[in-house]
Amino acid sequence: MKCPFCGFADSKVIDSRPAEDSIRRRRECVECGKRFTTYEIVERVPLIVVKRDGSRQAFDKERIVRGVIKSCEKRPVTLAQIEDMANEIEQNLRATLESEVSSDKIGEMVMDGLKDLDEVAYVRFASVYRSFKDINTFMEELSKLQQGKTE
Repeated sequence: MKCPFCGFADSKVIDSRPAEDSIRRRRECVECGKRFTTYEIVERVPLIVVKRDGSRQAFDKERIVRGVIKSCEKRPVTLAQIEDMANEIEQNLRATLESEVSSDKIGEMVMDGLKDLDEVAYVRFASVYRSFKDINTFMEELSKLQQGKTE
């Protein structure tokens, strides 16, 4: 690490501490002896979402949060629970180490999370996500949910 005071190319780490989404390091220049602070941030590979029509866009966790908030309207679900679920989905997607993920896979992960979080919100989300055409498809989804509870 180059010293900001004298420009010397070597320094030693005095102290390291985790900071919010980074690592804070106190360094000392081995040439002039002055101390300075650096922050290291983990560089993430961008995650691309492949939509149903084949178009691609950058992954945005806030889109998941907004969709789930709509599904959980007037339900006893906190914003913290929704954000925890969205964070877990993002972590699971990044853990696969794939650079592209289908929007269908994300939708299924959201539905799995909602199934555990709130069944009414699950049905609301499923009705939009799966584009229920009539009452029969809606009833099929409800019966799947009911069967899952009895198992």
